[in-house]
Amino acid sequence: MHSNVNEKKIITILGATGSIGRSTIDVISKSPDLFNVHAVTANKNAAALAQVAKKVGAKKAVIADELKAGELEPALAGTGIIIEAGQDAISRVAGEKVDLVIAAIMGFAGLRPILAALEQGINIAIANKEPLVAAGEMITALAKEKGCTLIPVDSEHNAIFQVFEKHNIKQIDRLILTASGGPFLRWSKEEIQKATPEKAIEHPTWSMGAKISVDSATLMNKALEIIEAAHLFNMPAEKIDVVIHPQSIVHSIVSYKDGSMLSQMGASDMRTPIALALGWPHRLDNGGNVLDIATLTEGNGLTFEKPDTDKYPSLNYAYKCLELGQAACITLNAANEVAVARFLNHEIAFGDIMRCVTHSIDKLYPELVTSGVCDKNNLKTVEDIEKLDTIVRRATNNFIDSSCIPPA
Repeated sequence: MHSNVNEKKIITILGATGSIGRSTIDVISKSPDLFNVHAVTANKNAAALAQVAKKVGAKKAVIADELKAGELEPALAGTGIIIEAGQDAISRVAGEKVDLVIAAIMGFAGLRPILAALEQGINIAIANKEPLVAAGEMITALAKEKGCTLIPVDSEHNAIFQVFEKHNIKQIDRLILTASGGPFLRWSKEEIQKATPEKAIEHPTWSMGAKISVDSATLMNKALEIIEAAHLFNMPAEKIDVVIHPQSIVHSIVSYKDGSMLSQMGASDMRTPIALALGWPHRLDNGGNVLDIATLTEGNGLTFEKPDTDKYPSLNYAYKCLELGQAACITLNAANEVAVARFLNHEIAFGDIMRCVTHSIDKLYPELVTSGVCDKNNLKTVEDIEKLDTIVRRATNNFIDSSCIPPA
């Protein structure tokens, strides 16, 4: 990591066309003298990737879908930007030496590129929580072995990162993750069951991708963050709490044994944690919204409340999975990813998402344990983790096909 904030930092952006990727590009465009972009990647959107690559002057543009490589070539003709394609190419470019990798590939697919970067001793600004949920021990152990820093981009974990006193870790009483409550906070349990994808992605305070917006609506986003926090900050589950904070201004809190509660506040703008990650250990202009604390008047102030775990059972499942171990966390994440994708495709009802998740932990996971699939000794490599992930995805799709009636 550069010691001088004025030196150009070389970065790679994995998932450059998604919500986090676009916000990252917005931040670096405000400070062009501070960054050089080595590579940008995308899953399928060749047109958007080409546009991004040209905008930031990237040396490489890498697309995961090999069938889309042909679309990149005419779009980048004459630019000198190197084109690569395929999942292996994504991991390969992630491991090419830079100062910082922005890991913003959606879902479990981001795991291999993160491990590839860590293997080369590269610091990572990690924006996707699913790899940490599925392989948190592997990621944090490799980061420690290689001397890498994991800088969380999630607003909640980024907030904790900023106020977490490592030298006082024994004096930390609790980590308190704040949750907006999503779009259905004031809906009844019965109303929520019938919510449409269009309503589920209408987040009240954040502009996010579809998958994470749905996770926010089920509070699965916060459930995954509980597991993520346990790994990132080496905290036992019983020291991690969640509170509902609809205004999304206090982004999380670290409570110390002396009664001090240190929090990080800011506007509901992902450019703030992204700027922290890009500039770390320095700070830079985020080019985005800045909180005007004087506007937090009576009636428009800050409120906090306990989550309703009857309406949002996902939180209890996070603690249960941490207790059961890594295999359960992999199972939880895989089932949720499948269910959310099929909900967004109008194939299942909103209430079926948690039906799939609860089935995966209460029914499927014990069966996998009995068969020996979930034995700790079977989860030592990334291939082991991917194998279990595949098994759970197949089983969840089968459960949906046999037990879920498509919404009207």
